[in-house]
Amino acid sequence: MKLYSYFRSSAAYRVRIALNLKGLSYETIPVHLTKEGGQQFAEAYRHLNPAQLVPTLVDDGLAITQSVAILEYLEETHPEPALLPADPAARARVRAIMQTIACDIHPLNNLRVLKYLKHELGIDVEQRDAWYKHWVALGLEAVESMLASSADTGLFCHGDKPGLADALLVPQMANARRLGCDESVLPVIVRIDKACMQLEAFRLAAPENQPDAEA
Repeated sequence: MKLYSYFRSSAAYRVRIALNLKGLSYETIPVHLTKEGGQQFAEAYRHLNPAQLVPTLVDDGLAITQSVAILEYLEETHPEPALLPADPAARARVRAIMQTIACDIHPLNNLRVLKYLKHELGIDVEQRDAWYKHWVALGLEAVESMLASSADTGLFCHGDKPGLADALLVPQMANARRLGCDESVLPVIVRIDKACMQLEAFRLAAPENQPDAEA
């Protein structure tokens, strides 16, 4: 498998975690989102991913885009170890956590959105970062409530084994830390994040450990 990735992309980070949790080997193909005007806009890459985003997973010639679709594909094609619970109600809970991050938080602070705010709307850096921080904090506080109010929350987001919800939560928490979000209002998330980062699968997936990492 080949993973077209950018070290800072939280969406690519999610997929790296899942691949590592499942023990799957893959080759990282860096796609730098700011160099050369954005390597994601190159014709060869657009052929793989018409949305011109990362990540893209290529498996035996099949190109799969959108991180959550990739995660579901990995779960279906490599079911062990399972990263989704077996029970339908539990799966729905995990997917709700995932989608709160992937649908409610991430699209609002995606790089192309931040660039549009700056270059097309003339928003200054301070205002842009305030936008970013607002939506990250609001979304993570919702996730915190979901986790804190459920008896299904264990050492990780669902029970005592890491799964797909954790694969989305850890990258989003890394973004929150970069922004200086208030962690004191996220005690359950902070605890889960700490437990995840003690596992090699999460540490190896971290941005600073990628072949294209920059200071």
